[in-house]
Amino acid sequence: MCIMKKILVTGGTVFVSRYIAEYYVAKGYDVYVLNRNSKKQSDGVTLIEADRHNLGELLRDYYFDVVIDTAYNSNDVEMLLNALGDYKDYILISSSAVYPENAVRPFKEDTLLAVNKYWGKYGTDKIEAENTLLKRNPNAYIVRPPYLYGPMNNVYREAFVFDCALADRKFYLPKEGEMRLQFFHIYDLCRFIDVILENKPGQHIFNVGNKDTVTIREWVELCYQCVGKQVEYLHVHEDIEQRNYFPFYHYEYCLDVSKQYELMQNVKPLNVGLKEAFEWYINNTDKVNKKSYIDYIDGNLA
Repeated sequence: MCIMKKILVTGGTVFVSRYIAEYYVAKGYDVYVLNRNSKKQSDGVTLIEADRHNLGELLRDYYFDVVIDTAYNSNDVEMLLNALGDYKDYILISSSAVYPENAVRPFKEDTLLAVNKYWGKYGTDKIEAENTLLKRNPNAYIVRPPYLYGPMNNVYREAFVFDCALADRKFYLPKEGEMRLQFFHIYDLCRFIDVILENKPGQHIFNVGNKDTVTIREWVELCYQCVGKQVEYLHVHEDIEQRNYFPFYHYEYCLDVSKQYELMQNVKPLNVGLKEAFEWYINNTDKVNKKSYIDYIDGNLA
């Protein structure tokens, strides 16, 4: 008889944690989500309604086969660990923001962690979350993705380009568009969590991502193709803060994901993943936190 595995996902209402929760519901797990119930819950999950910083004894009598945590800082981790009862595996979704921008690239898992001037406190908080977790549970796993994308992405990245394409807008591209980005589909993140749980590798920290990077020009072209449009570029060479009109910092980096590829060789091609992202977006435009890039462009660049 197959026993249904119990999984706890912190959050479970927005992008990464929501996708993870629904992924494991579809796999037949008994999925619990921990959040304040301020957003609509996914079908099939069991809600534990609470603030993770004020859990008391709420989790003490639960047993979880795996805890998947999207903690932002050390206090998030500390409070959850203090509240948990018995559990088997713990996986923290960290970030590539833990690597300093001036470190040797590609960043390896053993690269010295430090503040990154582009990510600031977000990155240093993730470093502290990792350190706290490994001190409390040396057997926990940590994954460090680059830019995540795919269905349920509430960050205005590919959705911004989709909007430009839908409106038949010319696209304002930073310089010649040669800056390179590294992505990882949210589905592949879940698949790699499966790999960790199935294989229990001796290594406990993994960079994850597509091994191939892509220029921002190529990325925009792929986004326009998802909409069935061809992009026409206008190049911005002026010394203007890039994030005013484009959804990424002027910051190019690459993660060494060779250890991930030793365990999981295949990842979703970027064009396929972006098509899935677009198909989700056209039915969920209200779920994306839109920024005023277009307003800035029309007021300052057009």
